[in-house]
Amino acid sequence: MPRLALYQPDIPQNTGTMLRLAACLGVPVEIIEPAGFDVSDRNLRRSGMDYLDRVAITRHISWRSFEAWRQESKMSSSKAPSSKPRLILATTKAATPYASFAYEPDDIILVGRESAGVPDEVHDAADARIIIPMQPGLRSLNVAVTAAMILGEALRQTGSFPDPTILQT
Repeated sequence: MPRLALYQPDIPQNTGTMLRLAACLGVPVEIIEPAGFDVSDRNLRRSGMDYLDRVAITRHISWRSFEAWRQESKMSSSKAPSSKPRLILATTKAATPYASFAYEPDDIILVGRESAGVPDEVHDAADARIIIPMQPGLRSLNVAVTAAMILGEALRQTGSFPDPTILQT
């Protein structure tokens, strides 16, 4: 199943919304710190509601820590060492529309900081860069909306949506 990675999030309400989204879809989340707020902040809990207990969250203390984890994940793969997990960066500096991209089950979809996106080092590390096409003259969507759109497409393509026929309690 695809994963969602949040690069140094700086708005707790958006982070809470993305964690709630991930909980509902069963998507694991990687939080790459430092965040611009205390990750245990009450605003995060308010936005995520009681869903936060239902999402698998892994916190990485830095970009380098995340990259080390990702490289280790590649080496332990049963596939070719470079085949997973791919880092797919959502960015306004891409040319490939998100709906035209071919997602794989082990992809990590990375969204950047609300205030600044991601630095060049992160752009360079991405295996692919995707964009949500928008009307000319508009800069970007809310990061939580971006995550929802891209995750929806990735889950659709990989057949990873939760099974709606299973009764939930």
